[in-house]
Amino acid sequence: MSYSQFNKVLVITFVLSVMNNLDKVGAKVGFNRNYMVSYGYDHVTLFDNGRRVQLSMDEASGSGFRSKKGYCSGLFEMKIKLPEQQSPGLVSTFYLTSNGLEGQDSENHDEIDFEFLGTDGPPFILQTNIFANDNGGREQRLKLWFDPTKDFHNYAILWNQNQIVLFVDNMPIRVYKNNNNFGVRYPSMPMLLEGSIWNGETWASNGRKIDWSKAPFQLQYEGFQINGCEYGNNECYSSTFWWNTGEYWDLTPHEKRVYKYVRKNYMYYDYCSDRGNYFNECHLK
Repeated sequence: MSYSQFNKVLVITFVLSVMNNLDKVGAKVGFNRNYMVSYGYDHVTLFDNGRRVQLSMDEASGSGFRSKKGYCSGLFEMKIKLPEQQSPGLVSTFYLTSNGLEGQDSENHDEIDFEFLGTDGPPFILQTNIFANDNGGREQRLKLWFDPTKDFHNYAILWNQNQIVLFVDNMPIRVYKNNNNFGVRYPSMPMLLEGSIWNGETWASNGRKIDWSKAPFQLQYEGFQINGCEYGNNECYSSTFWWNTGEYWDLTPHEKRVYKYVRKNYMYYDYCSDRGNYFNECHLK
């Protein structure tokens, strides 16, 4: 597939996704309906009646928010625009985590991550990770094919009892299947949604320190709609919810082609290539 053909695939994927989900996504909702600030309160600013939130980071503090409720399955989406200035050492995030939810183990926990690693850019680096009643170690990294600092892009996590799929602008970039039957751990704890900007210079920038003269670093989010089954509902794994139906147990043929292209052309690190202790789950992919 050539680059021009790939661009056509992007357009087709976007159009099909919009048509598919018109009946599932409501009107724009504000930050305060589903989320609350979790730290760095004086570094958080709301715009457009709460339809957009800006997280800031300077030498004094980063900032973050989390959902008011926990969820056990769903499709979770967020539009994100990364800091515009050079930002090696910073980590910007959108993720699901069981940490912070009452009654959940904070050490061996479940988590599904989008982590944007600050760079001089381009390339712009997206790291994803999955924790399954453990401490993770399932990192994958890819180079984004666009500049995420210039405009908002859509990032989504589909999570049901058959698979986890991470999407960028409606394109699948990571798939993690439920292989519990083969002894492979799979995230099943109720989780909160979180977004944050924080100092990751100890690991995220190959030893480079954050240039605080460029602060404040500002990260923006919008599109706060949640399609998820709330923690405590005994039907969270049933086909009562559209994201649990057979249609979402696997990628479509078209999505599989896009997924293969993305992995071949943009992924440059996969934990399966050097983590022998994950041989079983990697072998089953």
